[in-house]
Amino acid sequence: MRPLLILLIFLLTSPTALAWNGAGHRLGILIAWQQMAPDTREFISLALARHPDHGRWREKAGADDPALVFAEASTWPDAIRHDPRFADQPSDNPPLPGFPDMGRHGDWHYVDFDRHGKRGRGQIDRKIVELGELLATSTQPAELAWALPWLAHLVADLHQPFHAGYSEDRGGNTVLIEDPSARQPFVKLHAWWDDLPGPSGLRGKRLRLRAEALQANWPAPRQGDVRQWLNESRQLLKRAYPKTMGSVSLLIDEDYRQWAQATGERRVAEAGYRLGRLLEDIHRQRVSRETPAAINPGR
Repeated sequence: MRPLLILLIFLLTSPTALAWNGAGHRLGILIAWQQMAPDTREFISLALARHPDHGRWREKAGADDPALVFAEASTWPDAIRHDPRFADQPSDNPPLPGFPDMGRHGDWHYVDFDRHGKRGRGQIDRKIVELGELLATSTQPAELAWALPWLAHLVADLHQPFHAGYSEDRGGNTVLIEDPSARQPFVKLHAWWDDLPGPSGLRGKRLRLRAEALQANWPAPRQGDVRQWLNESRQLLKRAYPKTMGSVSLLIDEDYRQWAQATGERRVAEAGYRLGRLLEDIHRQRVSRETPAAINPGR
């Protein structure tokens, strides 16, 4: 079978990439945790404790450490893509106890633009704003427990350049690259970027050490807002496509690898810093409205 035909079959049959892998999301949470005051951390822990999947997160975290539980919670919006309790169309599965919504919401994870800057599919930037407003105002425990993992996840996703990518290649999902140094030499460009933060199963002590290294290497950025975060990712697209051609597809050479690795690490760290400050601001708004007590499981 000709190489080009093999690659075409690969592109048509391999699954669409999601976002930063589990390591990227968990690392961002540990950095965010360091930006928050004790009362904000308590707010988050109490809210997540009301989520129906809280026990699963504790089990995966391997500890009762609230930061590690939050780290696992941040991967939940990807996990539900394969969870039969949830559906692509929310109306197909009525809400189960403790869930305000049973939708997988695949189009929340990204936003696409054409080469002229015209917006296409995807709602990530809009949903970050909506979820932030819900967390600042809701008095419903189930809504808070559901919205926190979503907000944490989407802030991280927006810092991955291909989640603000081009409509024509579905955010790098139809672009095949060749990486001779990888176990899987041919992979979608989007998926290659998703794995830059490290092994998807990164947890425990190694996760903490990695998060500490990211904080040491990358200082806190200007906070900005959702529009700025989106524009930053779109600006990175200019360099995010490899320029060298390999045997049959774009080649990951050493110069590109070094730039992409450093950029991926920086974006994970920036997402963590910004999420921590955003949650601090949300909690301050709640305190000003005297709503925090509404999420306390003991009341």
